[in-house]
Amino acid sequence: MKHHSPHTSRRTFVKNSAAAVGALLVAPQIVRAQTLGNADKNGANSRIGLGFIGTGLIAKGHLASFPSLKEVQPIAVCDVREKAIKGALRILGQKGYKDLQTSAHAEEILANPDVDVVCIATPDHWHAALAIEAMKAGKDVYVEKPMTLTIEEGKAVIAAQKKYGRVLQVGSQQRSSIYFRIAVNLVRNGMIGDVKEVYCRLGGFPMPPEKEEIVPVPDGFDYDRWLGPTPFYEYSENRAKGSFKGGWRCYWEYGSRKHGDIGAHDYDITQWALGRDDSGPVEFIPKGFEGASHHHFKYDDGVIVWRDKLPRDQFQIHFIGTEGEVRVGRGKIETSPTELVRHRFTDADIQVYESKEHRANFIECVQSRKETICPPSVGHRSGSVCQLAAIAERVGRRIEWDPKAQQIVGDDEAASMQDRPRRKGYELPV
Repeated sequence: MKHHSPHTSRRTFVKNSAAAVGALLVAPQIVRAQTLGNADKNGANSRIGLGFIGTGLIAKGHLASFPSLKEVQPIAVCDVREKAIKGALRILGQKGYKDLQTSAHAEEILANPDVDVVCIATPDHWHAALAIEAMKAGKDVYVEKPMTLTIEEGKAVIAAQKKYGRVLQVGSQQRSSIYFRIAVNLVRNGMIGDVKEVYCRLGGFPMPPEKEEIVPVPDGFDYDRWLGPTPFYEYSENRAKGSFKGGWRCYWEYGSRKHGDIGAHDYDITQWALGRDDSGPVEFIPKGFEGASHHHFKYDDGVIVWRDKLPRDQFQIHFIGTEGEVRVGRGKIETSPTELVRHRFTDADIQVYESKEHRANFIECVQSRKETICPPSVGHRSGSVCQLAAIAERVGRRIEWDPKAQQIVGDDEAASMQDRPRRKGYELPV
């Protein structure tokens, strides 16, 4: 097996910095920790080589957590910002990892035979292309939620996963929380009777500025590559800013606003609890349409999911049934009747997939070749809910969805938004 020497890695980084361009199984390969100056790490002969693609805001948790898994060996770092690469190297350096491969281009990371798996934590509009290209290159993939920007991209990722036989985990980490798992098991086993309504608390983002100040692209930032397949706009600080309060998340071009942000978590848990991982709602109604007080969507059995209908409180999701309620958030759960939360499930009950840690579940599945707790088929269906809710909001009217055919019905304009045009040179891989 070939290994990149420390000198080669440093030369690659210096070369890319000088050019002012930023970053971007079959069984897993074996990476010898001694080769990379990490002989003191556990399991030197059984490490899974990891490449990070996208090392900004959300990636900091991955940079800190993945290396704590004894099976994992960080190998490479990729970002379109030199500053982000340097920040990632500092985090990994504090954990004892030095002389990593760095690159402005994901293609170079994917070409490295020592990289067995990649963690993709870019903005949403890059998820699909990178995930497909990585699987095509023989890598297993951890990709942030939502899995894709569009419905048609989701179909393409599923096709690629089947074609190349890779393991993929979508970063919907609430599925690996005991609190959400208990909530889902309670709902799935009918402990609150028939579910009638679900309330999801998403919050909101500001709209992008109407007139943005156009300023020079910062040094060390490959803005054109950051835009990737999306339409070209002159650079403004807000457009490409990484912020949980807005930045690029405010723009329809790069995501589905709050539907694809918190909605990607809460709609995902709702789908899981309602047993709809292979299906979805049939109707989406935006706020204001025919007097609708809140955005909502409906399933074929009449269950309605409301966005931000209840006053803001500590819980993200409320399941309301004919015989009780379940209220759940990160690190907390509450039920009515109160004793429901202490229910002991038996082998006779429905018990959903149990994962105690989302990244560890991915690495375990890389080793076993079993399906992750959030594989592409699930990530696509949850992502579709986010994208359809966003489409309804953008067109300002009710849309009908056929979850079996995966097609918007009776609205050509809305149906055309299941996909988006891609800039030349950024076509979706196959």
